[in-house]
Amino acid sequence: AFWKYSVLIFPEQHLTVDQHLAFAKYFGPHETTIAVYRGDEKLRLPAQIADVSNIASDETIWGRESRVRMHQLGNRLWHTDSSFKRLPALASMLYARSIAPIGGHTEFADQRAAYDALPEATKRRIASLVAEHSIFNSRARMGFTDFSESERRSMPPVPQVLVRTIPQNGRRSLYLASHIGRIFGLSEAEGKSLFDELLAHTTQRQFVYTHRWRLHDLVMW
Repeated sequence: AFWKYSVLIFPEQHLTVDQHLAFAKYFGPHETTIAVYRGDEKLRLPAQIADVSNIASDETIWGRESRVRMHQLGNRLWHTDSSFKRLPALASMLYARSIAPIGGHTEFADQRAAYDALPEATKRRIASLVAEHSIFNSRARMGFTDFSESERRSMPPVPQVLVRTIPQNGRRSLYLASHIGRIFGLSEAEGKSLFDELLAHTTQRQFVYTHRWRLHDLVMW
């Protein structure tokens, strides 16, 4: 089902943190949240879980100028999780422990369908291109650059192909993210133009599924 649909919803899952991690372990080793690289910020949850919330480690709500809040604003940009790591994530699993009464939906863009819909000339153009991904690129797009030297050393830019073949089903897929800073072999202007064109294409409404959260949903993609 995962390789066919790419987004799976498991409603009414009453999970502890340990159960959440145990389920994820069936699909491979856990990733570690990039928050560990900061060093001077206490984690509210285990390092294997990304804390997608507005709650600080002392259980208070972030202030408007909170560094964590400013960093998380980058998640408003369309992205692919962990593409800025040399070995990206196989899957993400987001569990709803608390949801906003209004809004807060998550949108997923099917990059397989988006690739299929590209003109043949574009497919040939991008077939062998490689892009450089970095968490610092997506955050800089939102005006956030407050990273320590330790963070920058721990998360260097990585190359990722623009088009992937999914081994489990043989389908071709775009591999885009707001983490992309440049495309090798193209000038800065050409790379930016191509990235903007592909991003606008892949996020068209016909390729997008909107998930409206309910409490205790577990969504895997």
